[in-house]
Amino acid sequence: MTRTAPAPGRDVTHAEAARNSPLRFKRSPVVTLQQEIVGNAMQMAVVSLQPGQTVYCEAGKFLFKTANVTMETRLSGPSGGGGQPQAGAGGTGGASGAGGGMGGMLRQAMGTAMQVGQRALAGESLAFQYFTSTGGEGTVGFAGVLPGEMRALELDGTRAWFAEKDAFVAAESTVEFGIAFQGGKTGRSGGEGFVLEKFTGRGTVIIAGAGNFIDLNPADFGGRVDVDTGCVVAFEEGIQYGVQRVGGLNRQGVMNAVFGGEGLSLATLEGNGRVILQSLTIESLANALRKAQGGDKQGPTGGLFSTNAG
Repeated sequence: MTRTAPAPGRDVTHAEAARNSPLRFKRSPVVTLQQEIVGNAMQMAVVSLQPGQTVYCEAGKFLFKTANVTMETRLSGPSGGGGQPQAGAGGTGGASGAGGGMGGMLRQAMGTAMQVGQRALAGESLAFQYFTSTGGEGTVGFAGVLPGEMRALELDGTRAWFAEKDAFVAAESTVEFGIAFQGGKTGRSGGEGFVLEKFTGRGTVIIAGAGNFIDLNPADFGGRVDVDTGCVVAFEEGIQYGVQRVGGLNRQGVMNAVFGGEGLSLATLEGNGRVILQSLTIESLANALRKAQGGDKQGPTGGLFSTNAG
């Protein structure tokens, strides 16, 4: 079908511009956030917002927006419909003023402070940017911070998703962003630290990683896979994430740790569910850049004796 050009002298509406755009958004009743991942080595997500629809991102992940999309920066996470419960909501429901007034404001402030404190402890951005379309459809663009792929995950409310630090790019306001702390041995040994991002609720969340992605299910490989700790991007709830020593305290174990380039530990992923891995780790990228600048301090062993700066 041939698309006719607008008549000379007539302004092109935003809807017409969207129809003429080379970007084609997938329209599906299952996907609540219409988006398209574009690009190759450094991908970006272009989101089409319906009137009144809101999407939020971490500070620093925003690229561009159309004029009819408002932008607001807040310290608090999303609320309602799977987001953070608002202060005073739920509870025992006494008098109408019981959940409001000074007490409600104090509880809301304490909830926001707790969220900000968790994100600060995890090394995440302290604020979120919210984008809402007004007066028709709007368009917003987001990107990660490293050369690599992006992926849109659909949450149906039954399973949470966990992701490495800084993987989060953007999500619908119906998706709750949280911090999951890995305690004990896993937290101390894991190459990604003891902090994971956690996404719950219903809707679309967009994540990014380095290099290329590969999707797998440990159940297809005997129930378990061992992975370089820096290669884990995200996994579904139900997957057991742990850390194990590379070999025993013997000659081969020492050889693996010192000369194998993996250090002392590998991540273990067990169970039946979706796992996303990345082909490039932040540590290997940093080492390559230092080496190119003549500042490689890792030495010939590349493993246990690494002196990488934090």
